[in-house]
Amino acid sequence: MTPDSLKKLVSMKMPFGKHAGKLLCELPANYLAWFAREGFPKGEIGELLQLMHEIDHNNLRDLLKPLQNGRTQP
Repeated sequence: MTPDSLKKLVSMKMPFGKHAGKLLCELPANYLAWFAREGFPKGEIGELLQLMHEIDHNNLRDLLKPLQNGRTQP
């Protein structure tokens, strides 16, 4: 995990699937848990989804709020 990967969670959109177009940080817990059971995709998107699952599973979504707020500033 790097600061850059946390920034990507609040800026990158899900590129495929049921929640395509949603920011990774906005994906529902049950969707992230499904990936954890079935397997994360390969590559960067899989690593980010796995990181988001860990953040969600450990009830740490609030850690992303300062980054989300920073995203909306000019």
